[in-house]
Amino acid sequence: MNWLRTEGDGVMLTLHIQPGAKKTEIVGQHGEALKIRLAAPPVDGKANAALLAFVAERLGLRKSAVELVSGETSRAKRVRVCGVDVMTVRQVFGKKSGKNPGKNPG
Repeated sequence: MNWLRTEGDGVMLTLHIQPGAKKTEIVGQHGEALKIRLAAPPVDGKANAALLAFVAERLGLRKSAVELVSGETSRAKRVRVCGVDVMTVRQVFGKKSGKNPGKNPG
């Protein structure tokens, strides 16, 4: 899982975000990133706030444990999550990450 790596006391997620979707959900792997659709619009930081809240909620953590490291105005984002290990994140987010929508397997 290239989108997930250990960093310090937590993990770093490499994400591809699709804001303005019908619902917020994990889609699967998108190249080297995990693709997440967000129902929030990409205006005034709403999509970023929704992303951080979604990640924290799914992992059962406080919002303060999730930090946007890069990609504030981009679909490509890096998010640091403190207080969680790779195994936990794989269990929660990795269920769909084996799929690569729109790409040929291989």
